Amino acid sequence: MTGSKRLALAALGGTGVVFYALFVRGSLTVDIGIGRRVRALGPLVWYVAAPRELVFEVLSAPYLQRTPRALESKLRVLERGKDMVLAEHFTPVGPAVTTTLETVRFEPPERVHFRLVRGPVPFVVEQFDLRETSEGTALEYSGQLGTDLWAIGGWWGRLVAPRWEAAVQTSLAAVKAEAERRAASER
Repeated sequence: MTGSKRLALAALGGTGVVFYALFVRGSLTVDIGIGRRVRALGPLVWYVAAPRELVFEVLSAPYLQRTPRALESKLRVLERGKDMVLAEHFTPVGPAVTTTLETVRFEPPERVHFRLVRGPVPFVVEQFDLRETSEGTALEYSGQLGTDLWAIGGWWGRLVAPRWEAAVQTSLAAVKAEAERRAASER
């Protein structure tokens, strides 16, 4: 192999690494709508020993009120409205941090909707449904994640979806713990 071919292969490999890093960080999204594959996220259910209104308040407060300092490394609200915000979410993925930009819409006290604007995939819609139960609240997460470019997008979706759901599980475990702590202190 000649020196110019080696140099071209090295440049191509380096370019591939740069593009992969941009995808992972959410800085580059391929949204061409060709060969779109959509897969389910969830459903995942948490049972929270707290009233539905309290669970909704804990879930929505970082968005609708001032974001707590403890969450500043995970969430930044760019625009706030009465029932909708535009927010960046930061999620560690290995040595990188993925940034997603999402609209978050609130229907108190039963539902919160998320729609991806920019991130590592071109399409995500999610929602949290809160239902009253005899023990407190059932908090159900469900959604859809879409990728483009047929098999390549399908492969990328299989990589992203478990990490996406894991980030949701971590966030909702914290919501559950805080809502139950507050409910216990009110009793």
